[in-house]
Amino acid sequence: MNFWDTVTGNDLTKEWKTFEARAAVLPADYRAAWEEMKTHLFSYSDFTGRNLMPIFDSALGLLEETAAEEQSIEDVLGDDIAGFCAALAGGEGARTYRDRWRDQLNRNVARKLGRG
Repeated sequence: MNFWDTVTGNDLTKEWKTFEARAAVLPADYRAAWEEMKTHLFSYSDFTGRNLMPIFDSALGLLEETAAEEQSIEDVLGDDIAGFCAALAGGEGARTYRDRWRDQLNRNVARKLGRG
């Protein structure tokens, strides 16, 4: 990966297109689960989303392997996809970008009020 691609995010775009091409060949129920997983996992992203790329790759690999073995999506992910994604991102109660922003805002307000 070269510097320009890193700065502009082209490397992420290329990697994301690869993920989507891999997901396009999955069965319909697996594609629906992939879409739902993306929605839930993005809340655990940092500013750029680079921290999630290995997680997305692993999650998609799991879907590919289990689809090849013809397992049902419910057997693989269970009924709680949001909980599954929270576990992937670092466990239940993992800090999201909202939590980090809230903490930063609270520190800034406390400092302005002279309490920090």
